[in-house]
Amino acid sequence: MLRLYDTLSREKKPFEPEDPKEARVYVCGPTVYDYSHLGHARCYVVYDVLIRHLRAIGQTVKYVRNITDIDDKILKRSAESGESPSSLTERFTAAFHEDMAALGNLPPDIEPKVSDHIPEIISMVQTLIDRGHAYESNGDVYFSVPSFEQYGRLSGRDLSQNAEGASERLDADQSARKKHAADFALWKAASDPNDPSNIASPWGPGRPGWHIECSAMSTKHLGKTLDLHGGGLDLVFPHHENEIAQSECATGATYCRHWAHNGFVEVDKQKMGKSLGNFFTARDLFERLEAEAVRLFALTVHYRSPLNLDWTLDDAGNVTGFPQIEDAESRLEYLYKTKHRLSDLPESRIKDAAAPPSDALLQAPERIRDSLNDDLNTPKVLAVMAEFLAAVNELCDSALKKKGKAHPDAVAAATKGFEALEAHIGIGGQDAGAVLTRIRDRRAAERGLEGSKIEAQIAARKEARANKDWAEGDRIRDVLLEQGVTLHDGTEGTTWTIA
Repeated sequence: MLRLYDTLSREKKPFEPEDPKEARVYVCGPTVYDYSHLGHARCYVVYDVLIRHLRAIGQTVKYVRNITDIDDKILKRSAESGESPSSLTERFTAAFHEDMAALGNLPPDIEPKVSDHIPEIISMVQTLIDRGHAYESNGDVYFSVPSFEQYGRLSGRDLSQNAEGASERLDADQSARKKHAADFALWKAASDPNDPSNIASPWGPGRPGWHIECSAMSTKHLGKTLDLHGGGLDLVFPHHENEIAQSECATGATYCRHWAHNGFVEVDKQKMGKSLGNFFTARDLFERLEAEAVRLFALTVHYRSPLNLDWTLDDAGNVTGFPQIEDAESRLEYLYKTKHRLSDLPESRIKDAAAPPSDALLQAPERIRDSLNDDLNTPKVLAVMAEFLAAVNELCDSALKKKGKAHPDAVAAATKGFEALEAHIGIGGQDAGAVLTRIRDRRAAERGLEGSKIEAQIAARKEARANKDWAEGDRIRDVLLEQGVTLHDGTEGTTWTIA
């Protein structure tokens, strides 16, 4: 059984959906006014692993992740760029989808947009007013925090701390309209009545507050009680705290049975974020390294712990590399080389007379599953992966030596191990040859080398060797080696890699 840390109870506990037939999972999605950064990538990789793992162990999941396409940040960016809010959000939603696909994240089953759920939002706000949990003030509507006695139980903050720390994206005039400092906006009156982005409501033109959108969308698509709600650690307060209050006051039901929060990506022990100006977009990284290497890097640290990012600079202060992600790419390259070796084993070398599969091969899927069942322990999974890949290479070495052979059960076990890695953590599912070629060609281009010229030199070396001009063949090999090109002679010809 999967055991996950629950932010609300502050303990690791079994994840048990209310309806065993379907787990209802909601994850807060992006506000689409800019490109996704590494912090976003880490968050959505974490919950993709959760969804993949649940499905791999036989649990049916209904996964909902929203798009926030109505927000003050969107309007501000729209005004700065001269682009309409709808055009801006459509463009960055498409970019977000591209980035998630590059990372290997599965799409959610439902991806609701705030702009498509205005009736549900207005209805929930009105219900809260009718039940005495919210009040209208000069066109704004606020949730009355003192009306919900359990407010603060998720974050562990008392009412005075909530008043001091609440961040509601309100201006000074709006804050002055509140009855209590901790009250938060459910509906925000328009500052300019003629703004075409205004939305009509019973309280006048305006737009939804930040928190109400997720309550309205999640309960519409998953019901009054969610099985799991996920998001970044920064959402515990005020966003998720406020979701609990408004949802439970509106429905009378427990809002969520299990809360999960991933740690930040940090730079010099500071959270990475657009507002701090210390972030790299996912696309910045994809231009330099394999997107799957970024995914692998995100899994090297437990999801609840901070993920620290380092980079190197040249004398002019330009970024020259990301050592941890480069290391992840090297590990990824090793995985795909191993996968490629396994798929290339000649049928003639696969025989029943060979040694049976090792435990490292046979037990890999079970060990991957058990590691993830323990609060998504991805560092432990990667340790299992390293042992598994070593075992696959030992199998290939044994099969490819003179008169060597591999047992069919060992080959089948190795194949199942790769399938388990893809199914549970989304690693290793691409075509091995395509990935290896892409990495090689990019590294060659970084050194100013052209693949066609390297291939021409390989052809010249082949001709020299055919003419028994061993000295010329060695000279070409050594020239390439000085350029960082390593040649690999095999039964089907010569291939090359870049260190």
